[in-house]
Amino acid sequence: MTSQDQAGGWIGTIKGMPAIGDSAERSRTVSIEDVEAFTQMTGDRNPLHYDRDLAERTVFGKLIVQGGVTSGILNAIVAEDLPGPGTVFLGVEWKFSKAVGIGEEITGRVEVTSVRADKPIVSLKTTVRNAAGDVCLTGTATTYTVPLDLADAPATRQGAEGKAN
Repeated sequence: MTSQDQAGGWIGTIKGMPAIGDSAERSRTVSIEDVEAFTQMTGDRNPLHYDRDLAERTVFGKLIVQGGVTSGILNAIVAEDLPGPGTVFLGVEWKFSKAVGIGEEITGRVEVTSVRADKPIVSLKTTVRNAAGDVCLTGTATTYTVPLDLADAPATRQGAEGKAN
């Protein structure tokens, strides 16, 4: 860890301070199970996600996933890859330019555009593309990384999943 990492509030973070130009990607094929899980969480039962006959007669021509399913891959990248564990969004500005269909593979990408010198705050360029390379989502995000002790990271994840309300 560099002195800049320590001075900038990155001490105690798992991956340390990112640099401008660093990037990370993840891919996944979205499924009806993703749509159903998102509906369970949010109550979004838009027929464009469930009624195949109706959806095929629309401009989309197919069943599509909720925008939250499309953008969700960015949550995983930010929390797990870059900046990494302990990171949360402070703000996002996203434009959805192409609907994602059920069964399509998407690839989310984040790229560091700025890093605050005084705090573990990062600005990111964000994109989600489909398998054909079409941009489905583009925008920016600002993140904050909470310092985590390396020894506590796995226990923290397991503990959060196992807690009863």
